[in-house]
Formats: sequence, C-alpha cells, structure tokens
Amino acid sequence: MSFTPITTPKVVKSLFPTLVWDIPTKGKDIYLTFDDGPTPKITNWVLDTLKQYNAKATFFCIGKNIEEHPDVFKNIISEGHSIGNHTYNHVKGWKTKTKDYLNNITQAKKIIDLHVKESEIGNQDLFRPPYGQITPKQIKKLQEQSYKIVMWNVLSVDWNKKVSTETCLNNVINHTDSGSIIVFHDSVKASKNMQFALPKVLKYFNEKGYTFKRIPE
Repeated sequence: MSFTPITTPKVVKSLFPTLVWDIPTKGKDIYLTFDDGPTPKITNWVLDTLKQYNAKATFFCIGKNIEEHPDVFKNIISEGHSIGNHTYNHVKGWKTKTKDYLNNITQAKKIIDLHVKESEIGNQDLFRPPYGQITPKQIKKLQEQSYKIVMWNVLSVDWNKKVSTETCLNNVINHTDSGSIIVFHDSVKASKNMQFALPKVLKYFNEKGYTFKRIPE
C-alpha cells in the first residue's frame, strides 16, 4: 500500500536543501501551484476562480499541452500568473537518463519562451519535476542552467480518486501556513477533487487575511 505524505518530511528537505520547499515570509502569504496543464475548460475554470479572490498562482505546465492548447496557456499569462516548466511530456526523472531529461525540459522551455517573452513576468525558469522525481545529478545540471527547482510543502492529493473531496480540502486547510507552497492539478484526473477544494481553500484563507501570490514575487 502506497502512502503519500501531505507535508514534506524534514529529512527530505534536509537531503535536498537547494530546492525550494516553501518561501519564508513575514506576511500572511500562500503560494498556490497547479501542475499538468494547460487543460481545456479546467484551467480556465481555475483562472476564473482565482480571479474571484484576486489570487495569483504558479502554473507548472507540460510542453506538449501548451502546444495542443496555446489559447488556454495564453489565458494563464494574460491573467498575470507565473509559469513553470513541468517537462515536455511528464517524464520521470528517476527513470530517465540525465541527458534525455534535460533535453525534454529544454524542449518545453522553447515552447514556453515563445509565449512568455513579451509578457509582464517573462520566463523565470522555474521547474518542478513530475512526480517529484529528480536525481542529484539532474538537480546539479538544471541549477547550472539557472533553473529554480520548486517543490512543495503541502500536497492536496487531488489526483488520487481514492481520496474524497473533503479529505482533499482538509489536506490543504489543516497543513497550510504562511509561506506554504501548495500543489493542485489543473488536469482531468484531478478535476473533481480540485474543483471542490480550491474555492473553499481560497475563501477560508482569504477570510483569515492571507494573500495568494505567484512564485517568485
């Protein structure tokens, strides 16, 4: 039976101290992130929901999805959110040779660059490894290319269909604090849980005086 920790264990953070797990802040700031898009209808629903709370977020996008849905990707940019690289076709770092992994990321970067070069934010070279799988050698090579590798400290586990909508919501509500980086997915697989939890997360923390920011800011 597999177990997915909602919060990142301290020992994992200590093993990879150069990765971004959270963002120290003196204010009441939270960092929402969305992986695996852009996805028709779902990503636009997320954008509309975020706008209701004047919330900004960071979208770690798959290059192939950007190619297939450029208009949806442009909507993310036009709404003023940050963009991150999530490889070209969601490859697993642990099962991919470093050279092939880097080429896959570069392929996605070229697609991202075409769209964001004239945007307000531009390409900040943020990267998140699919499944959180990345080797020390891959980390070193990416950082040599000035990538900021962004992980998380709160998982909603929205992609898991065995997780109820209420549990998905509580995963976020019960573990989020100032500086937290939260993972949702704007994908078909995660849509039921994500669409239930996201508005409630936004409302809950908004009423407590938190601000939702993009990475970096």
